[in-house]
Amino acid sequence: MKYKWLYFLVSLLAIVPGLFSLFKWGLNPSVDFTGGSLLELEFEKEVKKEDLPEIKSLIEENGFEVNSIQFSGEKRLLFKTQPLAREDVSSITVAIAQKKNEKPIELRFDTVGPTLGKELLEKTFIAIALASGFILLYVWRQFKDPMFGVTAILAMFHDSLVLLGVFSLLGHFKGVEIDTLFVTAVLTILSFSVHDTVVVYDRIRESQKRLRGASFNDLVNKAVAETLSRSINNSMTIIFMLTALFLLGGATTKWFVLALLIGTISGTYSSTFTAAPLLVVWNDLKSKKTRI
Repeated sequence: MKYKWLYFLVSLLAIVPGLFSLFKWGLNPSVDFTGGSLLELEFEKEVKKEDLPEIKSLIEENGFEVNSIQFSGEKRLLFKTQPLAREDVSSITVAIAQKKNEKPIELRFDTVGPTLGKELLEKTFIAIALASGFILLYVWRQFKDPMFGVTAILAMFHDSLVLLGVFSLLGHFKGVEIDTLFVTAVLTILSFSVHDTVVVYDRIRESQKRLRGASFNDLVNKAVAETLSRSINNSMTIIFMLTALFLLGGATTKWFVLALLIGTISGTYSSTFTAAPLLVVWNDLKSKKTRI
């Protein structure tokens, strides 16, 4: 843990831009949270970027407000609109058919009311708070020391801030939205991050029993050295799979896979280079306080 402050600096460099983006621009929520409709249409010919303003104005001329239009394929467009009824979708496709001389095929149509969206957002925060609280109490109880539980949670929040910051930047510059799949990814990453951290902590606990005369700093270094290759090998198998899914998978799961990929990389780093150094800093402060 000789370079623990360098590890903290790397973490800050990863977190600070995202924090700035979160405070300045926030996240870009999908209709899952704000309410509205998602309509995905497939055209016979390839749709170009310069065609989007014409299609948007065509829909709005028929009395439907369009919040955003995104490409979901070369011939596919994903519309985010005000809440639509089934007959409204028919009116939109007919209007486009009359103007473009081709009737688009409806691939997806989902509507979420604003009340349901608000309720889902509240439940998301409650779920994250409950998961964090249970993990804190469980790790604290298993290792019989609050510093293990608190530092594990701090490392977990490190991964959450990295993930949220990246998606805030993507939302502002690329229009990427967060939806219920993103929430699933966040909760998955919380458990993955703590899983690797607990492996390191467990090795520290074993060394404390066998090497009673060794300093805590040496025990942490020993635990990190013994678990680092295992953590990297385990994470790389997941990273390879997620990278393949991101490059070759469908548009509907693309950002969900990216969230898992970012969280996996961040979780692998934080378990070794954030959680363990935090443990050393906590123990050093506790030792100084005891001496005083």
